[in-house]
Amino acid sequence: MTGPDLWLTTPACGLGPYRADLTGTYWRWEQDPVAMAGQGRQVPTSLESRTEGMAHQLRGTNIRFTVYDLAGGGPVPVGVTTLLPDDAVRTAEFTVLIGGGARGRGLGTAAARLTLDYAFHVSALRMVWLKVLAPHAAAVTAYERAGFRHAGRLREAGYWFGEVCDELLMDATASGFAGPSRVGRGADEA
Repeated sequence: MTGPDLWLTTPACGLGPYRADLTGTYWRWEQDPVAMAGQGRQVPTSLESRTEGMAHQLRGTNIRFTVYDLAGGGPVPVGVTTLLPDDAVRTAEFTVLIGGGARGRGLGTAAARLTLDYAFHVSALRMVWLKVLAPHAAAVTAYERAGFRHAGRLREAGYWFGEVCDELLMDATASGFAGPSRVGRGADEA
């Protein structure tokens, strides 16, 4: 399934444009206490602040996608992924947020893998890295399945549900990205 709003797809997951009309949806996902803990945030943001930030994000140079669940028949937005590129060295930081109702079904792994595919085959990045809180075992496993490898540890750098914890550094490289690319595949090849 492809179309103007879905740029890369698997049978269960797709990536499409970051959309201003979904600002309220993105904001609700970001205020979920589990999402806040996973991001190391302790303070919620207002919808007004998020709306202001959205206008800035849409004008920025970061690479942002809406993640869609395709398993139920039609594309349903369930999350976002972002690449924060450093053009001087052809690398980027990766972030992902999957809304609470869509967690635990492999969509985070699929979205991360599609974003890496885009990073390496469209944006020509050499390496993509991320930080994840060490106790967030589900996220660590999802990143490993997507192709990220452990690259280091920042001791006592974060908080997990109010407790000090380490942050893990993970990375993926273009040369180590395994499997077929979804870039350039037509609807008949998906």
